[in-house]
Amino acid sequence: MATPTVTNPPAPAPKTNRIGLQVLDYRGGKTTLCAGCGHNAISERIIDAMYEMGVQPERVMKLSGIGCSSKSPAYFMSRAHSFNSVHGRMPSVATGAILANKTMTSIGVSGDGDTASIGMGQFVHLMRRNLPMIYVIEDNGVYGLTKGQFSATADLGSRLKTGVVNDLPAIDTCSLAIELGATFVGRSFSGDKKQLLAMLKAAIAHKGTVMLDVISPCVTFNDHEGSTKSYKYMQEHEEAINEIGFVPHFQDIAVDYDPGTTYDVRMHDGSHLRLRKLHEDYNPTDRVSAVKTLMEAHSKGEVLTGVFYIDTQKPTFTDLLNLVDEPLATLPQERIRPGKQALEEIMTRLQ
Repeated sequence: MATPTVTNPPAPAPKTNRIGLQVLDYRGGKTTLCAGCGHNAISERIIDAMYEMGVQPERVMKLSGIGCSSKSPAYFMSRAHSFNSVHGRMPSVATGAILANKTMTSIGVSGDGDTASIGMGQFVHLMRRNLPMIYVIEDNGVYGLTKGQFSATADLGSRLKTGVVNDLPAIDTCSLAIELGATFVGRSFSGDKKQLLAMLKAAIAHKGTVMLDVISPCVTFNDHEGSTKSYKYMQEHEEAINEIGFVPHFQDIAVDYDPGTTYDVRMHDGSHLRLRKLHEDYNPTDRVSAVKTLMEAHSKGEVLTGVFYIDTQKPTFTDLLNLVDEPLATLPQERIRPGKQALEEIMTRLQ
């Protein structure tokens, strides 16, 4: 009797996004950060957001400074362009790179030390220019590479593992970014996958400076009782100011929430950011209200998360400079270098 032939069903085709890429095409190297580090969760959400939005990896610039957070770009989108700058100087490198090629999607990853201490001066000017880029602060409240001292975002009264109590007030990077001129400002928690993913997808669709402060617990130095940046503290004290929904421009637009309870913001690429109000009468387009809300929450010991402020009308830095459509880095020398006659005319006028 002949043995029946067994035919195995064909393997299912791998899932791809709208430009035909798999999620594997958005991954990076193996992380060397501590197991359980919140920074790794942020990298995973960046991978998910870029994949779901169908961003071409080769059209992305990844920028960072120094610190645990600044190692993160190595762990996502290996096919993207990457530049690791010196401590606190990522904003100036990002500014030069974006001016050289404004057609690229730019994402900068920094830390609370890299941003709010040595890099504060550069952070301030980046925010006020409204440079078109996504700026993510992986905020754990300590200097993880130098054994866990308090950073400038550590809350007053928080305690180190050694028992030392912080006696200095924290810098609120969200309030600062709103006051200075960033046009998309929010805070999330690395452990809140749904909220963070929605915010990152909206960030990709935004044209202007996106500043996201992501509380990212340091499992080695700042995840103990007495820390205000620990997993337990965030789970007990996080209060979302709005429920975030995002509909990309390539999907059908459908109403998710009842009219009158939701701010529907049309993004530059045609996507829609929907913010369902959880705080009564909160208006994410009112700068004064946004800063006031953050200050009131801080005085109550609350950690607000969500999108605090958004402005889709303000011109970007590249708009203000009236740059040509082509990337400056691709222009031939005869278009970017004045000839001898032009120099002589300038010298004549200065005589």
